[in-house]
Amino acid sequence: MTNLFTRIKNTVTADLNEVLDKKEKQNPIFLLNQYLRKCEQETEKVAKFLVRQTALKDEFTKELYHAEQLAEKRKYQAEVASKAAESELYQFALEEQQLYSNRAERLRTSLEQVKGQLAELERKHGDMKNKLKDMQLRRMELMGRENVTRANHRMDLVLEPNTDKSISRFEEIENYINRLENHVNRSYNQTTIEARIEQLEKEMNHSN
Repeated sequence: MTNLFTRIKNTVTADLNEVLDKKEKQNPIFLLNQYLRKCEQETEKVAKFLVRQTALKDEFTKELYHAEQLAEKRKYQAEVASKAAESELYQFALEEQQLYSNRAERLRTSLEQVKGQLAELERKHGDMKNKLKDMQLRRMELMGRENVTRANHRMDLVLEPNTDKSISRFEEIENYINRLENHVNRSYNQTTIEARIEQLEKEMNHSN
């Protein structure tokens, strides 16, 4: 009996899966997942660029502060040397001040560029994350619709009548099981009747 039910179950399952048994690469959700994984990878790469750009901005800021401090220091030292009539020392300090001032100006320009580039990267990265989130939500919506469609399709295969038959698969199996059950019950009743008659005969013979 168990083997029979197992065969019936396997037959129904095979029928239900026949239409839906496709290669994963033909599944649009699978293709969407591949595309989303690529987008996620690109977003992660941009995030790494952002970290590097932020570190670069911090380094430029540090170097600018250092150059400005040295320029101010040399300016003060040039004033001291000038007052002390130390012309050679004054000239050296003045040249150093100019050097650090020029460096500070260059660093200031570079820092502004880096800040602008960082802001643009942050904006684009934000757009990428928002777009990715929208696509992830869209995937969830599509998966929900696909699940419902697949579930309905599977149920229709089982519940809807076949084109060549007027009864559904469940009804067909149920009728078969009912026939089988009736047959078993008849066999059981026949066995029970035989045993009961035999018992009655024994009792009657014993009474005589």
